[in-house]
Amino acid sequence: MAVTTIEPFVRNAWYVAAWPEELEKGLLARTIMNEPIVLYRDANGKVGALEDRCCHRGAPLTHGKVVQEGLQCGYHGLIYDTNGECVVIPGQKNVPREARVKSYPIVERQGFIWIWMGDAALADTAKLVDFPIHDMPEKFPHRKAMFHMKCNYMLMIDNLMDLTHLGYVHTKTIGGNPATHVAADMDITPTPTGVHFIRWMLDCIPPPTYQKGANFKGRVDRWQEFEYVAPASVLQWSGALDIGKGAQANRDQDGFHLRLYHGATPETENTFFYFWSTANGYRQDDPQATEDMYNEIYPTFLEDKEIMEVQHARVILNPERALVPIRADGALTLARRALRRMYDDEQAQLGQAAE
Repeated sequence: MAVTTIEPFVRNAWYVAAWPEELEKGLLARTIMNEPIVLYRDANGKVGALEDRCCHRGAPLTHGKVVQEGLQCGYHGLIYDTNGECVVIPGQKNVPREARVKSYPIVERQGFIWIWMGDAALADTAKLVDFPIHDMPEKFPHRKAMFHMKCNYMLMIDNLMDLTHLGYVHTKTIGGNPATHVAADMDITPTPTGVHFIRWMLDCIPPPTYQKGANFKGRVDRWQEFEYVAPASVLQWSGALDIGKGAQANRDQDGFHLRLYHGATPETENTFFYFWSTANGYRQDDPQATEDMYNEIYPTFLEDKEIMEVQHARVILNPERALVPIRADGALTLARRALRRMYDDEQAQLGQAAE
């Protein structure tokens, strides 16, 4: 299946809007799917997401501030609650029914702030991605980050679904020998929500990041397990054990373990927000180990950012031109198909509603 680069937005789905830590400094302006949004935490601790436009004179609400009653516009002082309803208009007692702004369904869970960009009536919390790792800091101490990416959001999914790039792009950190990655034994399984794969690199030399983390004395059996959950999440478990420990039968042993979340939230067709979290499953009682891990992963993902942005700059010169698939694209192709099915189903539902 040949694929093009630019994919449409699926709106009836949950996306990461922000890390909770991003709201600690106050209002957060964020454009998602070309819609300017203001995110904030009200005086009661509840997170709100509103269109970033006052209903009075159209001023951005991000120029305002949080007060006891809600979010106050910085132009004429109108105050909105987290549902988007105007609750105070200075100088008058009555508030017109039409004095409101669009609000977006928001769920704060497991260290994420999730947003629903489609029909609010269809926002189903059962469809939230489950990542309990964030709720287990003793077992999985973690660090988070967010990169603003100048490329289409599906390029990140492509990047994670085809890991043969590791041996070429990340030679100094998590990569290792390119031939080892190309020859990896890979099992790919379609899922109801995307695709799952696990790849094994047995009896190989541990890459630099693994060696620094677990201080391996020799060769290792290494795995990479990924699950794409359409439209925009990837869950990862990567690790290695000393050869001879039976890693394929039981990976839950002392060794090197990383648990990661990757989220791609579209800003526009040509930009997105890359939310990532990396959790340390080794030397958990050593805070320096978690810090060192983060310092290894951060520049690694900057390498991904660089290659994806220059890739995007080339392919958008002719975005409809098909890209040629190769053997390594098995999981990538299934991921794209899952996204397209989700989009087509959404469009069919919209068509039925319009009839």
